[in-house]
Amino acid sequence: MTYSSLMVHLDLGVSNETLLQLTADMAERFGAGVIGVAACQPMQVQTMYGNGYTSTDLIEQDRAVIESQAAEAEDRFRTVMRKRAPRLQWRSTISYMQLANWVADQARGADLLLMASRPDESRFESMRRPDIGDLVMRIGRPLVVVPPSIVALDLKQVVIGWKDTRETRRAVLDALPLLRNAGQVTVLAIVEDAEEMASTRLHLAEVVAWLEGHGVASEATAEPLSGSAAAQLEAAAAAKDAGLLVIGAYGHTRLREWVLGGITRDALRHSARCSFMSH
Repeated sequence: MTYSSLMVHLDLGVSNETLLQLTADMAERFGAGVIGVAACQPMQVQTMYGNGYTSTDLIEQDRAVIESQAAEAEDRFRTVMRKRAPRLQWRSTISYMQLANWVADQARGADLLLMASRPDESRFESMRRPDIGDLVMRIGRPLVVVPPSIVALDLKQVVIGWKDTRETRRAVLDALPLLRNAGQVTVLAIVEDAEEMASTRLHLAEVVAWLEGHGVASEATAEPLSGSAAAQLEAAAAAKDAGLLVIGAYGHTRLREWVLGGITRDALRHSARCSFMSH
């Protein structure tokens, strides 16, 4: 198992330089082709403004700006990737459809999606990029969320946030190509019920043996829950100076909005390290 095709989502009108550099590094590491994508919703205006601009004027100006920004993003994508990835594709859209749906559709030919985190995303920005929580639940592919300051994927220390669920098992399987390249892998379970500590340690031993069978040396540890599981997992990853956190993405639909578990939500928006997740 390897990654032969990566997909990277670029935001329009902002710098994507660190994300592009990290993607190029991964493309070289795996000999993978890269699909660049950008998606944006156009302005929706239906009123007349006192300055003389009609709704049509504003919509046309907005579309021209988006097209220009998309062209700039494509140019930078091709410049950075040209000599570092064996195959390149570029796709962009201006659409009223949900952006997460469009990006998820493009991922049918990709093994892994990379996307920058935006902790302080505004309502306007939601028209310029898909909601990451929505996307990770729809895409059917693993997703790496990259903080803006990180330019390379550091695999010297990797932490797996283990929970014995379908989502975590899927995430660890999907992460195998990265785990095989890791220096040290720690499988960490946070145990809410003290009576489950013994059984959790037995389960972790099975996970370590499974990983070993796939060429990944790892160690396991179980900690009793102390406060917030998300904060505890992040603190453990920070203590190990982990460059990557692997977790399952938990969520469900309610009133047509994705409601994410605390660990997934914090990893998407506030983690100081790259987060690998799968649903």
